Amino acid sequence: MTSFFAFDEITWPEVALLPRNTPLVIPLGAGYDQLQLAAALGAPARVGLLPALPFGWHGSALSVPDAVLGALLRNLLDSLRDDGFTQVFALTPEGLQLGLEHARIAQPVAARLQPARQQLPPAAAAASVLLFPTGHTAQHGHHLPRPLSTDNIIIDHISRTAAALLPQLAYSMPLMPYGVSTHRSSFAGTLNSGGRAFEDFWLAVVDALVARGFDRIYLMSGHGGNCSFLTTVVKYAGERHRRIFCATAYLHTAGPAGAAAVKAHRVSAVGGMGHAGELETSMILALRPDLTHMQRVVDETDFVATASYYMDWAEGGALVANPPWDDDTATGSYGAGSVATAAHGHIWLAAAAAEKAEHVREIHEQQRRREQRREAGYGLWGRT
Repeated sequence: MTSFFAFDEITWPEVALLPRNTPLVIPLGAGYDQLQLAAALGAPARVGLLPALPFGWHGSALSVPDAVLGALLRNLLDSLRDDGFTQVFALTPEGLQLGLEHARIAQPVAARLQPARQQLPPAAAAASVLLFPTGHTAQHGHHLPRPLSTDNIIIDHISRTAAALLPQLAYSMPLMPYGVSTHRSSFAGTLNSGGRAFEDFWLAVVDALVARGFDRIYLMSGHGGNCSFLTTVVKYAGERHRRIFCATAYLHTAGPAGAAAVKAHRVSAVGGMGHAGELETSMILALRPDLTHMQRVVDETDFVATASYYMDWAEGGALVANPPWDDDTATGSYGAGSVATAAHGHIWLAAAAAEKAEHVREIHEQQRRREQRREAGYGLWGRT
């Protein structure tokens, strides 16, 4: 009898110890028959299920071209192959042309569970800012719950909370659980959708939304590796679609209000909040204390720091670089998770959601004022 386990609920050392012939599967959506999946895989003892993509394929609530989605999936599957796994698959509905060859298992999806039955976002959200929480499936040391989905848990909560603060102004989309990790080879279990494939995917999402009449889009990152690539997406989107306002920002809790809240309550010195440190651990303690293993925390703050390059929640200094992570950490953590508290986590989560809500208000104001100028014929708008 095949048993299924959630890949994102184990730590990177546990991933490193998995037999390399363990089948690992990335589903597109939900509604698949696990008995059929086990049979297609040859009835192995165990199968690891990775987080499902919430949209992107034809027949889903929000689709992009097959070639764009296929490139993203190939990179994710290659991440697992790079870690030595020999049986990695995408589980998809029938009829897609993704170019995955033998790395794809196609299966009919139960109609009652098909996300395609509902358009996302709904037409009623056309006047809202669409919030897209983009996290990642990546290692977070030895101690955090669902260690590979820490970024996902946090940014999904922030997005949904921000939308709840402004229900008439914002709509939170389903979490996208995969991003970019250019440092992924240092520790097992960290995936990488690839920078260019990631950019192409999100630009195609923007294209699809604009075609349906949506003009205010906020791509929100819970993972530092996504940020520069999302910036490229909004640059291209603004050039391609002149009457929209598509925006992003560096992480969460990193703007003036968020940074002030961090400074007011942090216990660790600079270097204590880089990754799986005080901030993220506090947030997870606030959200899922039952799954947090504080007895496993290993503080690592011996980052190779200079005045123009150092690691903290908002990376500091004038230099932008990407040295190997294992230069600075043996466990995958950058920071002091041992001083984290749920009380501070609640404070920082509230600050992060309020910060995002203020961004929503600004996006509405930007689009309103810009449309007024356009309608008045300002600049090139008066010549076309």
